[in-house]
Amino acid sequence: MSELDWVVIVIYFGIIGFLAWWYGRNQHDSVDYFLAGRNAGFVAVGASIFTSNIGSEHIVGLAGQGTSTGMAMAHWELHAWILILLAGFFVPFYYKAGVQTIPEFLERRFSASARSILSVVSLFAYVFTKVSVTVYAGAIVFQALLPDTFGSPANAFWVGAFTTVILTGIYTVFGGMRAIMATATPQAVIILFGSLVITTLGLTKLADGGGVIAGWGELVSTVKVNADQFALWRPLSDPDFPWLGIIIASPIVGIWYWCTDQYIVQRALSAKDLTTARRGALFGGLLKVWPVMIFLVPGLIGWALHQKGLIALPMHVVDGVETINGDTVFPTLVSTLLPTGIRGLIVACLLAALMSSLASLFNSSASLFTVDVYEKLRPGQSESHLLKVGRIATTVVVILGILWIPVMKQVAGGGLYIYLQSVQGYLAPPITAVFLLGLFWKRLNATGAVWALAGGFVLGMGKLVCQILFGAGKIENPAWLAAIGDFNFLYASGVLFLAAALLMIAGSFATPPPPDEKVHGLTYRSIRELHGDEIRASWDGWNKLLATTILVLVAGLYLYFSFWLN
Repeated sequence: MSELDWVVIVIYFGIIGFLAWWYGRNQHDSVDYFLAGRNAGFVAVGASIFTSNIGSEHIVGLAGQGTSTGMAMAHWELHAWILILLAGFFVPFYYKAGVQTIPEFLERRFSASARSILSVVSLFAYVFTKVSVTVYAGAIVFQALLPDTFGSPANAFWVGAFTTVILTGIYTVFGGMRAIMATATPQAVIILFGSLVITTLGLTKLADGGGVIAGWGELVSTVKVNADQFALWRPLSDPDFPWLGIIIASPIVGIWYWCTDQYIVQRALSAKDLTTARRGALFGGLLKVWPVMIFLVPGLIGWALHQKGLIALPMHVVDGVETINGDTVFPTLVSTLLPTGIRGLIVACLLAALMSSLASLFNSSASLFTVDVYEKLRPGQSESHLLKVGRIATTVVVILGILWIPVMKQVAGGGLYIYLQSVQGYLAPPITAVFLLGLFWKRLNATGAVWALAGGFVLGMGKLVCQILFGAGKIENPAWLAAIGDFNFLYASGVLFLAAALLMIAGSFATPPPPDEKVHGLTYRSIRELHGDEIRASWDGWNKLLATTILVLVAGLYLYFSFWLN
């Protein structure tokens, strides 16, 4: 890192700090703090959705997965089509209900108990998966790029972790959703530009200066030698990513994440009207098309450069075998490929990804606690009081994120992104089942929702504990616990979804149906009856064009990468 690189980074932090102060000056109530006053435009909504999703764990973790598993994780990054579901089906429900949080919507459809369970599960997921994984990935970047700046690589890791968490926490506490939305668009531009630069320079180096197209041809020919390792679709015999498991698990996690998670949906709820909310979700989907090319492909490029001896990727030992340390691939590409100044810009890109994702997490966590927990315990509080509680809650989440870093450092190992997806695969199924069935089947009631959410969470955490403690090379007796521990995480997601759906149906049919007035306006059919004209009008020509473009691009990527190594 040169002086010019540091200057670029300092300028970036200065701009972000100014925006946080500027937009955080005039926040007077919880709607301002959590939903930016419900006045955001579609570009800000879409950019915020994208930057909330793309954290440092994506940039670092996806490059690592590209190096180790090729295109296997691309299915999770081709979820742009699910944002069409968000815009087409879910946003009208949430927006017309006028809710601030997704658990609040769940209370209106089912009960306060269902809301409380979802709030607790969501907070658990935020603090112990998303916050910790994002911080860990950012710290890995500091460790790789500044190994001696703070005395040792280990010191660089901790300095990076604490610095980014604290700085992001400060601007989130004082700036709220307005600051997050205001910084989302420039951060999205920096993230896309920086990652595109890495991809372009990597392909050019791979072709020995012959250009991007020649570099792509060289990449394909190099990867073909290990086609089984890097293929998009794997046979059923594949122990990690069988194609059937991908088809089952990927949509379950995707619908939970993109359509029911406060962390993402809160951005759409900040829009100034329903048309804008739907267009913002679609614009976020358009941006979401590109991570495969600019985050995952650099991992393939890094592997190819390593195979040709053009760069040396760090190695580590896993189960007695020396292999590439995937989580260090992206920072290694930054340090070896980029010239002075551009390197600082890319580090700013990584910081932008980390900070935008963390800021969204902190704000969403504070929103869940303030609206879904605190207001329930102490109703009737003033808006200024709730604003203060929201800021305190954000601070607490920041502290919890810091405390979890040492544990995360031990848990993550070298498979950061797959760790994240497997944990989410155990948390998502019951929530996805409750929302899908609850929106389209009015007979299902609060009892069924509570059974599904509580039972599904217990089963999912049971699977996670078994996976950590039991299985081959761990505790192998009793055999049935070892079998659960070794059971493929993709199939486990499907089993958990089915179990939650059955629990929901059983609980609902064991008790009386909800009265019509309870569900009116909260199921797909009834909301179309109440607001059909407005909902149809909000799906205008531009929204249809955006949805069509997303489908064409996703289909094109699937088609190409299904056959690119044949």
